[in-house]
Amino acid sequence: MQKIIHIDMDAFYASVEQRDHPQYQGKPLAVGGSRERGVVAAASYEARQFGVYSAMSSRLAYQKCPHIIFVRPRFDVYKAVSQQIREIFHEYTDLVEPLSLDEAYLDVTQNKVGMPSATIIAREIKQKIFDTTQLTASAGISVNKFLAKVASDLDKPNGLTLISPEEAADFVAKLPIKKFHGIGKVTAKKMQQLGIYTGADLRRWDKTKLVRQFGKVGNYYFNIAQGIDQRRVNPHRIRKSVSTESTFDHDLANLEEMEAALHQLAEELMRRMEKTKSVGQTITLKVKYDNFQQITRSKTLAYPINTLDLVVRLSQELIRGCDFSEHKVRLLGLGISNLDGTKGAGAQLTLEF
Repeated sequence: MQKIIHIDMDAFYASVEQRDHPQYQGKPLAVGGSRERGVVAAASYEARQFGVYSAMSSRLAYQKCPHIIFVRPRFDVYKAVSQQIREIFHEYTDLVEPLSLDEAYLDVTQNKVGMPSATIIAREIKQKIFDTTQLTASAGISVNKFLAKVASDLDKPNGLTLISPEEAADFVAKLPIKKFHGIGKVTAKKMQQLGIYTGADLRRWDKTKLVRQFGKVGNYYFNIAQGIDQRRVNPHRIRKSVSTESTFDHDLANLEEMEAALHQLAEELMRRMEKTKSVGQTITLKVKYDNFQQITRSKTLAYPINTLDLVVRLSQELIRGCDFSEHKVRLLGLGISNLDGTKGAGAQLTLEF
């Protein structure tokens, strides 16, 4: 039986800003965006009380909370703090699977400190994080990744929740379907239309019916309805894509402006590809219009996308296939997926200066 911990930092970006700027403490704060435009990357708990959340347009955030404070993100600082936190994780186990800068899974079934209790380990980690960074984290402890992830969300901020093997079946049965990790809003709505509101409802569906309704992911839904998740903590998780995007100070109205913006995005994307030491064969363009409608366009090649010129050319081909007759553009994004971590085995990434 596994002993899995999921650590999730509390309002990470916003908490770092409040730590470093005492004048922001206790006040509603949004990292990213401005009163006029942009997107909230993170919101403090004080802002969440007004209904402000990450990925919300900053204009809507301002409407919900007129006294909210907008600050520019400092990703170099967040990365440095994240590295401090990961060093604490590795004091206990090398089986650490980071999901982002602010959360990770840890397998402490066998651990470096020889401690039999995963709950004690989680409590120690939380304390060390606070002592080192003055930031709080929430922890979920259970027998698999699904249950540990759900547990870490139950008592935020600064929570610690254990779902024991004996409690798992009843816990999942009572859990609202919208709180299942891996079931998004759209899928949850579809499930509710089918009469699935809780884990107990989901458990009544056999695997064949779930696959028929939801495709291959129906196998996953069937298993988690029983509290089963056989995924292992993978410290060498392969990155599936690299991307970058930009929300503009003013909406873009003509193709020339868009192509210039895409050239800048292509340069940033190639820098990120260089850091991952990977190449990919699929490029994706993301367009968000001024009415917040979003579309994507992709193209897959039979060979690696490994030069700036190629990224620029492909992005321009994709943007020219989009319709801008009715709406201007507030955001553009570029991503490369279908990655292969074999940079040194043939394909060479080149960033032209």
